[in-house]
Amino acid sequence: MDFTLSPEIEEIRQRVATFVRENCIPLEGPRESFDEHENIPLEKLAGLRAKAKEAGLWAPQMPKELGGMGLSMTEQAVIYEEANFSIFGPAALNCAAPDDGNMRLLSMVGTDAQKEKWLQPIIDGKLRSAFVMTEPHPGGGSDPAGMMRTRAEKKGDKWVVHGHKWFITGAGASDHFILIARTSDDARNGLSAFLFHRDQPGWEIVRKVPIMGPEEHGGHCELRFDGLEIPEENLLMKVGDGLRATQIRLGPARLTHCMRWLGMSERAMSIASQYVGARESFGMKLADHEGVQWMMGEAAMRIHSGRLLTMYAAWKLDQGDRARKEVSMAKVEVADTLNRVVDTCIQLCGARGYSRDTLLEWMYRYARQAQLVDGASEVHKMVMSRFFMKEGKDFWSWDC
Repeated sequence: MDFTLSPEIEEIRQRVATFVRENCIPLEGPRESFDEHENIPLEKLAGLRAKAKEAGLWAPQMPKELGGMGLSMTEQAVIYEEANFSIFGPAALNCAAPDDGNMRLLSMVGTDAQKEKWLQPIIDGKLRSAFVMTEPHPGGGSDPAGMMRTRAEKKGDKWVVHGHKWFITGAGASDHFILIARTSDDARNGLSAFLFHRDQPGWEIVRKVPIMGPEEHGGHCELRFDGLEIPEENLLMKVGDGLRATQIRLGPARLTHCMRWLGMSERAMSIASQYVGARESFGMKLADHEGVQWMMGEAAMRIHSGRLLTMYAAWKLDQGDRARKEVSMAKVEVADTLNRVVDTCIQLCGARGYSRDTLLEWMYRYARQAQLVDGASEVHKMVMSRFFMKEGKDFWSWDC
């Protein structure tokens, strides 16, 4: 568990830091850099992406032969964290959700033909993608295997889909979709994964669900399926492998969320430290007040703890381990850290932090979803508890 960076990765980290500082952060100030969904307009994003490709900082998670950088999970942890020092950084480097997780899943389990048709355009940045799983009550949420109601039935050489989904991130701007639907009532093997395109008939976007925070490109949408036909060649993996596909996608995706959230937490601290280092109160700089130092010190410590949990989980994934409890621990801790750190930084900046003169209020509204997406924190605590009840003191065993 040596987390020393190689010279090659340190050089990439520095190049990402420079790219973000010189190209992404300057765009965060002007209001015209934000569209109606409080995200960077697509035409401005296209310019950033062109620069990232030219700089050789494109798709860190994808193999080099497909146009990516071919980085391991521990190496990605370093780069994703650096990228999200700007709120526009991950999208600029093509390592933002949900494309990030979708690309990873397709690259791991797709056939050669599926990779060429469904994956490569996402890697190239030609189109966006969405993962279609979550359903309204009483459908599938944190328990998709037991509660999913959207069904795909085999009719001839096609699968016909009927059902209802919602909170599908990015659906409004996506062309490629990965759909999880029920194909049998088997408790473990009742779900299957399918690929479909925006232009296919038999489905619709009912609405974009209004949310508290800034939206991803394409919003968070409610979808209805009424006879969508999917050919057999667009079945991802085998019939009954839908839950497995979901687990393959969501495990690393939860961890890459953590990597990005750490970068955002560090940016919030940077904003706050500049303010308390300049602002005077009661005859001294805010940064010299003991209470302020306690707040800053605790926030810095929490970020460091989250980084260690994230890097350890990434290292476990690199060893071929599923790292379920390690990913869950990182997810809970880093989501909580992001919320607490941004809240602390707003408090330190006072009214200015609450205003739109800084990015802190944007981050504050964004941060709340971290404790919900890809499994609520309470669900991950259940996972950790089950591991502990099974392993006892071995829960904390050293790797040998």
